[in-house]
Amino acid sequence: MPNSIPGLRSCYDKVGRLIYFGRMLDKIRLHAAGQLSPDYKENLGEPHPFTLDGRCCRFLGVPYSEIRTRTLAGQPDEVVLNWAHSHGTPRTDEECHIWNRFIAKLGWRDERSHVLPQRIQESGLAGRPIETLIDHIEFDEGRDPVAARAWEKI
Repeated sequence: MPNSIPGLRSCYDKVGRLIYFGRMLDKIRLHAAGQLSPDYKENLGEPHPFTLDGRCCRFLGVPYSEIRTRTLAGQPDEVVLNWAHSHGTPRTDEECHIWNRFIAKLGWRDERSHVLPQRIQESGLAGRPIETLIDHIEFDEGRDPVAARAWEKI
């Protein structure tokens, strides 16, 4: 059964030049409103080196706490991202493209490959065409990134 959470967008959706960033902001807003499933809370922010939120903030060169503060102050997604670009590590279009491709393929023949089969099994998604962590998240939330060819949007 899908773990759909209203108001939580796809990992593949872009804000500016980046995928995943908008999803991180959605999780911040939903958590503050008490609407984020407990399963998601452990991976909010930068608690572990492998969280997608942490990787995103490190890529941008800004602390999660600042992104969270600006998001909860009601700043629109583009404004938060523009702040991160101007106060963090400057990123070229090429670097943003590499980020998008890295996140889209995380879990495929890399340091996170060992986690993916376990997550697929635990979520009852065996037999689905899941090759990456993002694929797993999408299927787990009731979206089919393969049928939608989601990677073509990035």
